[in-house]
Amino acid sequence: MNWNQAQDAFSEYLKLERGLSGNTEEAYVRDVEKLKSYVSQLEEEIEPKYLQQNHISDFVQSISLLEVALHTQARILSSIKAFCKFLFLQDVLDSNPSKLVSAPKISRKIPEVLEVYEIEQITSAIDHSTAHGTRNRAIVETLYGSGLRVSELIGLKISDLFFDIGFIKVVGKGSKERFVPIGSEAIKHINLYVSTIRNQLEIKKGNEQFVFLNRSGKQLSRVMIFMIVRDLAESVGITKKVSPHTFRHSFATHLVEGGADLRAVQEMLGHESITATQIYTHVDLDYLKQVVKDFHPRG
Repeated sequence: MNWNQAQDAFSEYLKLERGLSGNTEEAYVRDVEKLKSYVSQLEEEIEPKYLQQNHISDFVQSISLLEVALHTQARILSSIKAFCKFLFLQDVLDSNPSKLVSAPKISRKIPEVLEVYEIEQITSAIDHSTAHGTRNRAIVETLYGSGLRVSELIGLKISDLFFDIGFIKVVGKGSKERFVPIGSEAIKHINLYVSTIRNQLEIKKGNEQFVFLNRSGKQLSRVMIFMIVRDLAESVGITKKVSPHTFRHSFATHLVEGGADLRAVQEMLGHESITATQIYTHVDLDYLKQVVKDFHPRG
C-alpha cells in the first residue's frame, strides 16, 4: 500500500468507521500529508509499511522546531497516531510505531467569557426592525442559551426543535446526538424568526430543514456566524476577542458559577470526557471552597 492508497483508505475509515465530520476528517488527512512530506525528504524512501517509531518522533520534533502552537502539535500527533493505528489494524504495519510517542504537555488556556451584562449589551444593540436583526437575535440567544458549537448551530434543523418540552436535538462531533435544554428567550426569538422572517424566504432546494438561513434561502456558513457575533461585539465596544465559541464558554461558565453540577454541564456541552469540562471550574473558586466547607466532614 503506497501513500496515496493509504491516505484514501484512511479517509474512508474516518468517515465510515469513526463517523467523523467532514472538517475533522480533512484535518486528519492534512496532518498525514505533513508526515508524508517529512519522510519523503529522508535519504531512504519510506512507504507507510516501513514507518518506525523514530520516524514519528523525529517528525513530531520537526514540528515543534517550527514553533507550532502546542495544541496544534498535539492535534497533529493525534492524527498520526490514528493513522498508524489504522495501518496496524489493516496489517500494513506489524506494530504501531506511534504508540510510545508522547504528545507535548498542554496547559489549558482559560477561555474568554462574556459577563452577563455584556451579553445584554449585545442583544440590546441588535436592530429588531430588520430581517437579519431578528435572525441574529435568535442566533445569539441559541448560542448562549444552549452552548452550541458553531457547526451544531448551522446544522440545526426544524425537526430538531422540541419546544413543547424545552429541548433541542443537537448533532455534535462524530455525528453523536444529544438533547440539550433551551432557554425561554431562545425559544421566543427562534419562533419569532421562523414565523415572521424565515417563512418569507424563497428557500433553496436542500435547505428546507435548516433553521437559520441567509437572505438567499441557503444554510448559513461558519464564517457568517463568526462575522455576525464579532460585528455585534464590536458595535457595543467590547474589546474581548468574541467568537461563537465565546457564547458556548459563557453558557458553561455561568452555569458552573450558578452551582450547576459539572456532569450536567458536560452532558449539555457534549464533551466526551469530564476533563474537557473541568476548565470551567476556574470560574468560581469561592463557590468550590464553600462546597467543601458545607459538605465535607472536616470542612
